[in-house]
Amino acid sequence: MPELPEVETVRQGLAQWVTGRRIASVQVRHPRAVRRHVPGAAHFADVLAGRTVTGVRRRGKYLWLPLDSGDAMIGHLGMSGQLLLQPLDAADELHLRVRFRFADDGPELRFVDQRTFGGLSVSEGGAELPAEIAHIARDPMDDAFSDAGFVAALRRRRTEVKRALLDQTLISGVGNIYADEALWRAKLHGARPTDALTAPAVTRLLGHVRDVLGEAIQQGGTSFDDLYVDVNGESGYFDRSLNVYGREGAPCRRCGTPIRREAFMNRSSYSCPRCQPRPRVAPRG
Repeated sequence: MPELPEVETVRQGLAQWVTGRRIASVQVRHPRAVRRHVPGAAHFADVLAGRTVTGVRRRGKYLWLPLDSGDAMIGHLGMSGQLLLQPLDAADELHLRVRFRFADDGPELRFVDQRTFGGLSVSEGGAELPAEIAHIARDPMDDAFSDAGFVAALRRRRTEVKRALLDQTLISGVGNIYADEALWRAKLHGARPTDALTAPAVTRLLGHVRDVLGEAIQQGGTSFDDLYVDVNGESGYFDRSLNVYGREGAPCRRCGTPIRREAFMNRSSYSCPRCQPRPRVAPRG
């Protein structure tokens, strides 16, 4: 699933291409793509037609496009969603779900989603912050993110540190890939108890999280297949910089020990057995 760097890359591209443009028409080609818009596909198209996009914003892995009406269109890419800018005469993609045409007859916006886990909806009055995503915590790239608040909140939890990094009510945008990468840099195993970490240790970890996310954004995110692309259909290349994720059996870039893979929440965690020893004490609670 696209994580913060991938979604931020898409946001930056959308901001460049759709801000200030008026939507002329919306064609919903598959109702599942707008299933979160309770009034239905026809209402989704009608409420957007004639509206001008005033910007493109992000909260964690969610995007929203504020409109001149005060409403907002929310987007989540799911597992395979793509928001593409295409010429009007470009052939339709096989999994094209929603088409947006603009009054200036410039490139159209297309929502393409092979697995249809992503989706779009309209948030009434949600231009500043849609109520539907207000419960999601700020991410560490947000200027208003509180480092001190995060450190204190994480240390109050009685859980494992990787589970805490994936908790979108505590810190948003950090998924499996970037959690593993940050923990490797911090020399922490993902099962370390959060309430046993010192404040300086959590502060260092947060710094590594921010560094990993920033570097990934600069490289356009991580693409393991052709399902994640930016608005121009181009893949990110941070996968070339990964130190542990997906590198089972390969030598640790720091000490040379083979990277291990462990089961984690129906997914996998990757770490170095030497640099990131398993905790001796299980988390309490």
